[in-house]
Amino acid sequence: MSKEKSMINDLTQGSVTKTLFTFAAPFMLSNLLQTVYNLVDMVVIGQFVGSTGLSAVSIGGEMLHLLTFICMGFCSAGQITISQYVGAGDRNAVSRVIGNLFTCIFILAVVLTAVGIGCADWLLSIMNTPAEAFSQAMDYTLVCFWGTIFIFGYNVVSSILRGMGDSKRPFVFIAVAAVINLVLDLVFVAGFKWGAWGAALATVIGQSASFIGSLVYLYIKRESFGFDFKPKSFIPEWQYVKIILRLGLPMCFQYCAIMISALFVQSYINAYGVVASAVNGVGNKLSSVMSVVTNAINNAGSAMIGQNLGAGKTNRVNRIIGSAMTFCLVVATILSAVMVIMPRQVFGLFNSDPQVLDMAMEYVPIAVLSFYGFALRAPFNALINGLGYASLGLIIGLMDGVVARVGLAILLGITLDLGIHGFWYGNVAAGYVPFVMGLVYYLSGRWKTRKLVIH
Repeated sequence: MSKEKSMINDLTQGSVTKTLFTFAAPFMLSNLLQTVYNLVDMVVIGQFVGSTGLSAVSIGGEMLHLLTFICMGFCSAGQITISQYVGAGDRNAVSRVIGNLFTCIFILAVVLTAVGIGCADWLLSIMNTPAEAFSQAMDYTLVCFWGTIFIFGYNVVSSILRGMGDSKRPFVFIAVAAVINLVLDLVFVAGFKWGAWGAALATVIGQSASFIGSLVYLYIKRESFGFDFKPKSFIPEWQYVKIILRLGLPMCFQYCAIMISALFVQSYINAYGVVASAVNGVGNKLSSVMSVVTNAINNAGSAMIGQNLGAGKTNRVNRIIGSAMTFCLVVATILSAVMVIMPRQVFGLFNSDPQVLDMAMEYVPIAVLSFYGFALRAPFNALINGLGYASLGLIIGLMDGVVARVGLAILLGITLDLGIHGFWYGNVAAGYVPFVMGLVYYLSGRWKTRKLVIH
């Protein structure tokens, strides 16, 4: 039992606020580091290659995000299932889920690598990639697709650890990736002049090191959570595969609906040229800083809610959501103030092109709205994910991505002919749909009687 406790942390005891932030802090730092080394790509490319390279990395980076979101759907399913089994005290089931999750993610990675490499040219074409940035965007995209197995591998190990209440080790592993990426970015892009291809290679090598390190750690600690890493342990068992697919597929579709709709909007923005594409890319990276906080709160909150619901402690859920909302809104306010006070300095970190900086000033209100959109929806996403209510998550994702984001983009950008501003405002307004739908579900109280996925 002492060995189990070294790997599995109980999130159902003590102060809710303290437990939430203690668990969320390492996850937040790991996400921050991951965002930082994505930002490093943009900064190094912007300073040493220029607007064309910045546009290429921005567009190629969206392909990487699409891969990551697909992976996240199944990894989140695994994390939710593990956290509920931990709360219920079923250690044998935790081990079974781990083996099945590894197998499902490996198969998915192989399939997506083949599909992505074969469809890269088509994907970049439908995104209206500017002609002058197409070659570098292709280089970046292909390298990322080749590294799919490592990107997925890190995410699956991290989801396993977080499901068991351990958010500190994933931070250590991503820190290794961030340092490697930073050093290799400078060597490959600034030193060897490899452009976007070098930036992508640095990212994949960093992720590879993170995955290998985390996998070795799991193997060394295998007795602590009962998974022996023997070949037979990876043989799929329908009982657990069914749970992963039942949760993972809707969550995957949810994330993909949002991501594909964002790519739809970006394809129209890219048609305005390299400057517009570069500004939009930097804007997305700035929003990712806020998503660092909200993803941490979402994952920490969903793990806590999963364990507490698995243990039958529904009374703690309200406090988890309240603490999460307060923290997210405070961070959104701080980031908004920085953006309003010094917008040119912020965008100037990525590119000094006067045209880029001039257009960036028009993006400031979009950034502020984006920050608060992330903050408001995170606590309710945590509730829905912690419950394992994948079908509701899918409905919200379709409303957010397909109905609202695409619909508003067409209405504001095309029908009302507001141009790039219409696409920007339509995109950011759609982000408030999950907040409204999540709030309605929370206030209804129906989550209190929702059946858990492990029952």
